[in-house]
Parts: sequence; C-alpha cells; structure tokens
Amino acid sequence: MTARICSLKVDTPQTIPADGDYHVVRFPYTTESYDPWGMHQPAQPDGRAVTSWSKDDRSGLIWPAVAGWGVLTSLIYWEAGNYSELRDRFVRDPLGEYDSTATDHRPPSPGIQCFTKHHELFVRPDVPLALLVAHDATSSRRVTLAELKLAIHPVEEPAA
Repeated sequence: MTARICSLKVDTPQTIPADGDYHVVRFPYTTESYDPWGMHQPAQPDGRAVTSWSKDDRSGLIWPAVAGWGVLTSLIYWEAGNYSELRDRFVRDPLGEYDSTATDHRPPSPGIQCFTKHHELFVRPDVPLALLVAHDATSSRRVTLAELKLAIHPVEEPAA
C-alpha cells in the first residue's frame, strides 16, 4: 500500500498571545509543499470552508486521507524572547473532542528558538490533526517559521 503524505510550511510570522493557552499553528493553502491527497484544503470534509487561512484555526488542520499509522513531524522557530518555557503538542480533533499527544515543555536556549519533533499514532479520516503551541512570556511572541508533515501508512486488517 502506498503511503499518503501531506507536507505544510508557513513562513509568515504568527503572533501567539501571552495567555498560557495552546494555539493552532495556521498554514496557507497557496504555498503547499506537498498535498496530492487533498488533506489540507479550504473546503473541509466536515462541510466547513476556510476563507482566510491567517485568521481561521481550521487552516491548521490536516484531515487524514485514509486510516492508518500516522507519522507526524514538525519544525517550529520562535523569535527570541523573554521565555522561561515554550510548549508544543500534536492534537487530534483540536476544535472538537481535543486529544493531545506528544506534548513538550522546553526551556529556551540563547537567541532564536528552533525545535523539531516526531511522533507516531493511529489516524482516521474523520479526525483532523494539528500542531499547537504556547509560551509563558509576559507579552505576545511570534512563531516565525513552522512545518507540519503527516505520512500515513495504511493499515490492512489481518486475515481471519
């Protein structure tokens, strides 16, 4: 069976409020890195549509094309700032029945903050996935570059 792949990238800075909450990283539809299976489209499988990727958290959703074993990878660049902790996580159904996984809380390093992460999990077409971020600075901070990639290895049911 062929792996299904979706690879998203955004280099438009996104402001993340200093509210302690997690926020969906949003991705544009015009600069897809790779999405031949239509897992990141403005017209979404649940019947809703995104009209402004930069204002709608739905633009951060990847809808798996098939059920299977999903391999998630991300890249996050934060601007330098007065952090004591940066946070990120992958989430199943982030706008509905929120189910987080692979949550990382990281102390900052000097200068720009660059992180990658990798996690594997079962995915289904009716449950979207997203990358969420947070920080504990006293004022808003920007994510300056982000990538989110999903590779799905379809799973066949074993023969009885």
